[in-house]
Amino acid sequence: MIIRRTLLALAAAAAAGTSLGVHAAPASWPDKPVRIVVPFAAGGTSDILARLLADKLQGALKQTVLVENKAGAGGVIGADSVAKSAPDGYTFLLGTIASHAINPVLQPKMPYDAAKDFAPVILLGSISNVLLVGTEQPYKSVKELIAAAKAKPGDIAFASSGQGSSQHMSGETFKLLTGAELTHVPYKGSAPAIQDVIGNQIPMSFETVTVALPFVQSGKVRALAVTSAKRSIAMPDVPTLQEAGVAGFDVASWQAFYAPAGTPPAIVKRLNAEVAKIIAMPDVKAKMETLGLQYTPNTPEQFAAFGRAELTKWAKIVKDGNVKP
Repeated sequence: MIIRRTLLALAAAAAAGTSLGVHAAPASWPDKPVRIVVPFAAGGTSDILARLLADKLQGALKQTVLVENKAGAGGVIGADSVAKSAPDGYTFLLGTIASHAINPVLQPKMPYDAAKDFAPVILLGSISNVLLVGTEQPYKSVKELIAAAKAKPGDIAFASSGQGSSQHMSGETFKLLTGAELTHVPYKGSAPAIQDVIGNQIPMSFETVTVALPFVQSGKVRALAVTSAKRSIAMPDVPTLQEAGVAGFDVASWQAFYAPAGTPPAIVKRLNAEVAKIIAMPDVKAKMETLGLQYTPNTPEQFAAFGRAELTKWAKIVKDGNVKP
C-alpha cells in the first residue's frame, strides 16, 4: 500500500526535520471539552470514525470530546473553520485526502493553505476505492471496460460522489493511465451516485469500499477492481487495478487528525500517542477493518512528510490529466 510505503520511506527524512519536542503536554490540558470538526455530513466514513475515536478519547483525556459536522465544498468549509480556530488544543479536524491533498491543488482559490495552516497530528488510515459497474452492463473485467471506452471515446460515463473527491480522482487517474476517454458525472454524495449505478442509469462509478461493500455483497453492483496497490481487507476477493493490468495504479483515500497551526507541539504529540493507543484496541481495530480502513503507525513528523508527498502527487495528476474544477 502506497501510504505504508511512503511513511516508511519518509520516516528517516522526517526524523531529521523539526522536532515536535519531548516535553509533556501541559498538566492542565484539557480542562474543558475538546471539539472534533468533521467536514462532511453525519453518517459517512469520516463521521463514523470521528465518533468512534471521540468516545474512546473521552476516557483517555478525562474530558468531554464533542463531534461537530460542518459539511460542504468537499470538506473545505469545515477544514477552513478549524484553520481559523484558536490553536489552543481544543479544536481538531478529521481531515481527508479531499480537504488536504486534492482540493488544494484542484481548486483555483482556497480559503486556507493545506500545508501551512494546520499542524498534522496523525494519519488514521487509508481506504481503497473500488471500480463498480451496473449488473446490466456487459463489462465483466477491467480489460473489457477499457476496450469499450477506447472504441467509443467519451460515450461511457463514470459517477463520483463529487468534484474533487478521491472517487473522482480515481476516475481521472484511470483515464490518465489507460488512455480510456470517460465522461465524469459528479453527484452530491455517494448515495445518489451508487443508486444510479444500481439502477443502470449510469454504467460505472468509483466508490469507497465502505459504501460499496453491502451493494456488492447483495449483488446489486459488480466490483471489477480496487484502486489500491494491495487488495482491500474489506474485499479480499476483488483484484487490484494493477492485477487487472493497469500498471502503476495506486489510489487510496485517507482520514487524519489535524490541529490549527500553532497548536502547542506537546499537545499534538500527546494526542498522537493517545489515538495510536486507541486504534490498537481490539474493538476499535475490528471496527476500522469493517470500514475498510488500514492503519500504519506514524508520528506527526512522518504524517507531515506524507502530506507534502500527497500534495505533490495530486498536483501532477491534475496537471497531467488536465483536470478542471
